[in-house]
Amino acid sequence: MHEPRLNHVQCLDTRGLHRMAWWEWGDAANPRVLVCVHGLSRQGRDFDTFAQAMQGEYRVVCPDVVGRGESDRLADPMGYQIPAYVADMVTLLARLNAGTVHWVGTSMGGLIGLGLAALKNSPVSKLVLNDVGPSIEPAALARIGTYLGLPARWRSLEEAADALWSISQGFGPHTREQWLALTRPMLRADADAHGGGFVPHYDPQIALPFRAITPEAARAGEAVLWGMYDAIACPTLLLRGADSDLLTRATAQAMTQRGPRALLREFDGVGHAPMLTSPEQIAAVREFLLA
Repeated sequence: MHEPRLNHVQCLDTRGLHRMAWWEWGDAANPRVLVCVHGLSRQGRDFDTFAQAMQGEYRVVCPDVVGRGESDRLADPMGYQIPAYVADMVTLLARLNAGTVHWVGTSMGGLIGLGLAALKNSPVSKLVLNDVGPSIEPAALARIGTYLGLPARWRSLEEAADALWSISQGFGPHTREQWLALTRPMLRADADAHGGGFVPHYDPQIALPFRAITPEAARAGEAVLWGMYDAIACPTLLLRGADSDLLTRATAQAMTQRGPRALLREFDGVGHAPMLTSPEQIAAVREFLLA
């Protein structure tokens, strides 16, 4: 199977209902469910390579978090926040009829998984946090802020791939073919342009709550996240790009000493964040999940 199935589920927000899209690989009747959730400005097709490697053992579910990909955009942009995303995932798990799940979350997707795993009676029985933890470096947030939500339009797939690569080199080495495959789902045809072209797949207003974070709010949020991390009881694997500017080695080491005492795996030549496309990265996660 080389293409996933596209599904939707209705979720509640402050203005009504929105549809969240999710991509599905493997046998839909398989009771073993693996949920893979992407980063802040990405979408569920980021996991195509990883999902194909795991679909023999799991029903693999890769949502487009609301405001991204094939999911609806919110009427109230201040709803683009982690607690609301956690609530959407609870709705998704109910639709999947999944009693327990394994979770792989990259960056923002890891924070959503952290929030879900910390809940009493959480369905998450194994957790993989990909280059993210309770402490997030301000320099990384500033870097993301240089491009998130800004107007962009590209004349071709190749032009878009070059532009996205210029802000994504932390993902580590990729062949041109691999990068084009990761780029295609990031684009939408520009409906307002007569000559064609592409725009980003996400709602630019996801940047509004991101830019509203003050240093004081960031410190308070970090304290809350550490408390949630300490509440996690399931086996946890922490992945880190050795050159990551978002997850420091000190934070990663602290995560191995408290809470679920995560097992740490680092990857050389990668920053923020490993894309789980290389054999080494896939093997590390696969070994942990199937052990």
